[in-house]
Amino acid sequence: MTTASQDSIRPFRVAVPEGDLEDLRSRLDRTRWPDELPGAGWEYGVPGDYLRELARYWRHEYDWRAAEARLNRWPQFTTTIDGANLHFAHIRSPEPDATPLIITHGWPGSIVEFERIAGPLTDPRAHGADPADAFHLVLPSIPGFGFSGPTREKGWEYRRVAAAFAELMSRLGYGRYGAQGGDWGAAVSRELGRVRPDHVIGVHLNLLPGAGATAEPTPEELSALTPAEQERTRASWERMRAWSREQQGYADIQSTRPHTLGYGLSDSPVGQLAWIVEKFKEWTDSADRPEDAVDRDHLLTNVMLYWLTNTSASAARLYYERAHAAYWGRPPEPSPTPTAFASFPRENFIALRHVAERTDNIVRWTEFDRGGHFAAMEQPELLVGDIRTFFRDLRVSGHGASS
Repeated sequence: MTTASQDSIRPFRVAVPEGDLEDLRSRLDRTRWPDELPGAGWEYGVPGDYLRELARYWRHEYDWRAAEARLNRWPQFTTTIDGANLHFAHIRSPEPDATPLIITHGWPGSIVEFERIAGPLTDPRAHGADPADAFHLVLPSIPGFGFSGPTREKGWEYRRVAAAFAELMSRLGYGRYGAQGGDWGAAVSRELGRVRPDHVIGVHLNLLPGAGATAEPTPEELSALTPAEQERTRASWERMRAWSREQQGYADIQSTRPHTLGYGLSDSPVGQLAWIVEKFKEWTDSADRPEDAVDRDHLLTNVMLYWLTNTSASAARLYYERAHAAYWGRPPEPSPTPTAFASFPRENFIALRHVAERTDNIVRWTEFDRGGHFAAMEQPELLVGDIRTFFRDLRVSGHGASS
C-alpha cells in the first residue's frame, strides 16, 4: 500500500447523535396510521397489526446503542473514489495467508447483513474450521447507501460501483482477490470479475443476474433439456410471471421516480420500516412474518442504517441509473472469471444453469433446501460453507490469491 493510498483512507466509527434518536422516537410516537381492510393479511401489503407491534418494539425495546457497539467492533473507514464518499469495513484475518474477499450487499440490505458470517470467514480457526479457509474481508456500503450516501451526482449504476470497488481493493493493496454478493451485490461482484479477470480469482454469487427464464419456454427449448432441467425452467418462468404480476411495483417506482418516493420514506420512519420489512417477508424463507427467517433486532438495525443516514432516495437511485444506462435491456456480457452459484429456494428468481453458462464461467453450482434472498442473515452456516469450498477448490486448482 503506498503512502498516498494510506493518506486517502480515513478511520470511521459509527456515532449517531442522541438528538437523531430522540427525533426518531418522537416521530414513532406521532405516527398517523392508515385504514386497513379486515382480513387482508399480507395480500395488500404489510398488515397493520403486525407493523404496529413492530413499531412499538422499535420505539420501546430495540437498542440502537447495542447495535452501534457491535458495528464498531469492525474496523471501518471512508475514502473518496470517483467523487463519492465510500464507507467500508476492513476486517483482517489473524491468518496471514488469508484470501482477500470483497462482499457486497444489495437493496434493501446493508453491511449489517454480514454480521453473522464475518467471524467464521475471517477466523475459521476460532469457529472450529480449517484456518486455510480464512479471508481478509472488505465490506463496502454501495455509494448512495448508508454511510456511503447520499451520492451527489448522477450516473451511479452498478458498473460504476464495480469500478469504484476495484479501485478500493487496489488502494488496500490487494492485487488478487475474490468477490461475493447477492441482489445488487451479485451484479457488482459479477461485473468485477468480468472487467478485472486479472485481479479477481473467483466470483461467488447467491443471485445470478440474467440467468432466469424471461419468456415462456418453447417445446424446442425444453426438448434439449433433461427432465429435471425442464421442470426447473418451467418453475423459473412461473416465478418470473408471478414476480411481474405481484412484486415488480417497488422496482418500477425506484427506477422511475426515486425522489418522489424519498419524501415519504425520509419523513416517516414507519413508512421506511414498511417499505423494507415487506421485502424481508416476501423474499425470505418465512411463513407468517419476517422474523421466521431473520432476527428482529438484526432486521431493525438494517432499517436504521437507511433511516439514520437518510439514504432512502439515494439508495433507490441505483435502480433509476441502471434502468437509464445505455446497456440496459441488453444480454449480460460474458465473464471469464470462475463463478460459483449458491441457489436458495426462496430467492426471487430461479436461476437456470444452462442459461448462466452462456455468459458465465460456472464451475460450482449448489442448490440448498432452505433459505431465501438474504442468505447471509437467514442461513449463514450454509453460505459460509459454500464460500469456503469454492475458494478452497480455486486454491487447489492454482487460482489462489495473494495479498
